[in-house]
Amino acid sequence: MKDRYDFSMGTRGAVAKSTGKSRITIMLDDEILDAFRAKAEASGSGYQTEINRALREYLQQDAPPTLEAIRQVIHDELSAIREG
Repeated sequence: MKDRYDFSMGTRGAVAKSTGKSRITIMLDDEILDAFRAKAEASGSGYQTEINRALREYLQQDAPPTLEAIRQVIHDELSAIREG
């Protein structure tokens, strides 16, 4: 390993775009996040995948997505984790 490296001629590489997904910032209650992390660990997937799945299941229902309905989905998921 060199003590110094010369990056004066370096260029920034292309940033690969993610297709079909968007990076967002969302605030969730700690207990919600902990529950989804536990569910993800039990299923061998990622917690973001579990949150995405729960929201996708909700959207496949006939009701339009409301804040109260999303809260209900999260509540139901937490209950299932606690019971199972």
